Amino acid sequence: MKHTIILFIAFLMLFSCTKEETLIQYRTLTETIEVEVPGETITVVETVTINNILPPYAYSFTREGVSTVYYTGQSARLEMAQEISSALNNETFTADEIDSMFNLGIGFSNTDLDASGKKIGNKTAAYGSATIKPIFDNWIIEVVSDVFPAWNSDATAGVPGQITDAGGGRTARVNGKGLEINQAFTKSLIGAHALDQIVNGYLDKSAKLDAVEADNDADVFHYTSPGSSEENVTKMEHYWDEGFGYLYGLDNQTYPELGKGVLLNKYLSKVDATDEPGIAKVIYDAFSLGRAAIVNKDYELRDAQAAIIKSNLSKVIGYKAAYYMRSGADYLTAGTYADAFHALSEGYGFILSLQFTKNENGVPYMTKDEVDTLLNSLMEGNGFWDRTPEELTAIAVQIESATGLISN
Repeated sequence: MKHTIILFIAFLMLFSCTKEETLIQYRTLTETIEVEVPGETITVVETVTINNILPPYAYSFTREGVSTVYYTGQSARLEMAQEISSALNNETFTADEIDSMFNLGIGFSNTDLDASGKKIGNKTAAYGSATIKPIFDNWIIEVVSDVFPAWNSDATAGVPGQITDAGGGRTARVNGKGLEINQAFTKSLIGAHALDQIVNGYLDKSAKLDAVEADNDADVFHYTSPGSSEENVTKMEHYWDEGFGYLYGLDNQTYPELGKGVLLNKYLSKVDATDEPGIAKVIYDAFSLGRAAIVNKDYELRDAQAAIIKSNLSKVIGYKAAYYMRSGADYLTAGTYADAFHALSEGYGFILSLQFTKNENGVPYMTKDEVDTLLNSLMEGNGFWDRTPEELTAIAVQIESATGLISN
């Protein structure tokens, strides 16, 4: 008896036959088996199309010649975050002014933001504990009432003010615990706002996607993209785009430059450059392939791409939370306290953000209780003034153990 097996792979190019003009590719595997027995030869040919859509070249999707991708609300919020972060480090602002920007979405130097109808406060920790959002509100009050009045005074343990490292080094304005509030606020927003909206909101089945599956299957359009005269985007498509916008909303969707803004994109750039080169491309390709899967109603593939995005974006938080603890320890050892407190304030925000992550198993690196325990240990006594390099290194090791990541 003789068996001959011939394998070859070809690419079958398929266009969606609906209104979406996106090019989709499937991998096709053909297997030919020849079985020779006395008196006859049996040939069996089997062709299988493997469910493996290749990523589109870029995050570009059109319907009847008009782009169906837009995320103006996310772009507005990312711009708002920049102005709020700056205001928290400017002693001329009042608490009402900063609170209006955060919770009402008004008072920005860019009047287009005021007119957008968007705000950050109601989208902060939207899928987390109700106790988290008030932390941000209280920071606004504290920075104005405690730190701004002591803007040019020297800070000491328990007393807010400024710290300047010798030789014309960094100046940090801190509260009585040594916390640089604008840094803690902004880095906490990375997890509680940007990551939470992507990971626990727009790309999540139970939060958003499952509820709109029937409409997507039936090509029911609910949104009108810029340039269209009629509704041309399904809810599922738009939800995915909004998740994309929380990461790339300050740049061109097809060739986004890393590092834009003050939130997640900025630190994805840092992680891509040092800790895990190539991670940014993995995330971008998963966004593109997931969007193509939605167009083609392949929800298993969509969910696989969502899992890739969630776990890899969460790594940004994991890497940086440990990194800033180790940096703070190094700066304390060197005696540069402004640098140390600046790094630890950033680390504080990234640690708070850990509870919004999703690892490869779909669970946070740390629970809220575990996060609270770490944050309380950082603030114990006089806060950063009382911390030692050994304590901070131990926290970094704990984070690395929880995440499975070692920061560079």
